[in-house]
Amino acid sequence: MSEASPFPTAQLADVVDILDNLRVPINGTERMGRAGTVPYYGANGFQGWIDRPLFNEPLILLAEDGGNFDDFATRPIAYRIDGPSWVNNHAHIIRAKTGVCQSFIFWSIVNKDIRKYIVGGTRTKLTQGELRRIEINLPIESEQEGIANVLDTLDTAIHETEAIIAKLKAVQQALLDDLLTRGIAANGELRPSQSEAPHLYKQSPLGWIPKEWDVRTLQHVADVVDPQPDHRTPREQEEGAPYIGIGDFDDTGEINITTCRKVIWSALEKQERRFSVRQGDIIYGKIGTIGQPKLLSKGRYALTANVLLIQPKHNSSFLFHFVDSRQFEKQILEVTNTTSQPALGIETVRLLIVPCPPVEEADAIAKILDASMSKLACERRTLNKLIKKKSGLMDDLLTGRVRVTPLLEGTIP
Repeated sequence: MSEASPFPTAQLADVVDILDNLRVPINGTERMGRAGTVPYYGANGFQGWIDRPLFNEPLILLAEDGGNFDDFATRPIAYRIDGPSWVNNHAHIIRAKTGVCQSFIFWSIVNKDIRKYIVGGTRTKLTQGELRRIEINLPIESEQEGIANVLDTLDTAIHETEAIIAKLKAVQQALLDDLLTRGIAANGELRPSQSEAPHLYKQSPLGWIPKEWDVRTLQHVADVVDPQPDHRTPREQEEGAPYIGIGDFDDTGEINITTCRKVIWSALEKQERRFSVRQGDIIYGKIGTIGQPKLLSKGRYALTANVLLIQPKHNSSFLFHFVDSRQFEKQILEVTNTTSQPALGIETVRLLIVPCPPVEEADAIAKILDASMSKLACERRTLNKLIKKKSGLMDDLLTGRVRVTPLLEGTIP
């Protein structure tokens, strides 16, 4: 925490009760024979079930060993539990004392750098003695509660958004499975399944498909290009042409231009003499990371040697969704070379099979899947904003740089 904080400091021993003496050691074999409905917790979270509880109250668990101490900024070192529970010997158990806000204690330590308190060795450990010495800033109780309220509210919004994202991902997958096998009938609705209306389907290399559909190899509907056929990585530098691979996209599908590697512009110009990247093109991981297709947006960038470029000849959106489907993934798994590092050969990929609905139907399918994907990306952007906001407010509020009263009088931004 900042040395300039207006808050006094306190050691954890002064503000929490440490309940480690109530832990009861139990080995894995014994626990397997005591299966039940009570959550069993360890250093970094839930680890299974057991037959009876040791505790039944709100508690904070902080890793004793095996914790995320070095990754404290991005991974929690503590977590909260409530209700019946059993905690093993790899987690310290703490509870705020009377007059101290338990939620405030949690936010004060969940992403705290406590490495100076850690004992080294092959397995880093936070002893109970060092746990007691950990210092936190400690405003008056009403301000503790105000800070906790703001952070708890944001945390709830984050979890609610994560739940929405999980549901949207399930919906997206269901849509992919249905629309890419059953399509859309003339009435604008999903066709009945093959088992319900077998006369509407025919057999194909992809299995049952609507009678109106055809199948083609990927090379018939798209140009498949190897961006770096010589597998040489161009010279990198701080400023230059963006050098894009699968890992250079965020979870909303946008390219991280600011964080991606850069290469000399002559490398991009050499690549552009062979092909030009167009909006709607697809890149597909071919070495190491297999798959994870990404849609390319408008711009100039060089492509890494670890991807293949798929340039659709017609409906780029429909083809992208099929390339992102389980049907396509199944074909990829059948042809992937996994003798050492997983790899795909370009000629093999060109011969993979894709469905070809009539143009109007392909457009209608793509429109539905695009809308679903856009809604998912929107929620992911919301989640990223909430996470950044919480991170910033944690630092500001827990140090006292920003006082909580003005936030509580208005609306939490």
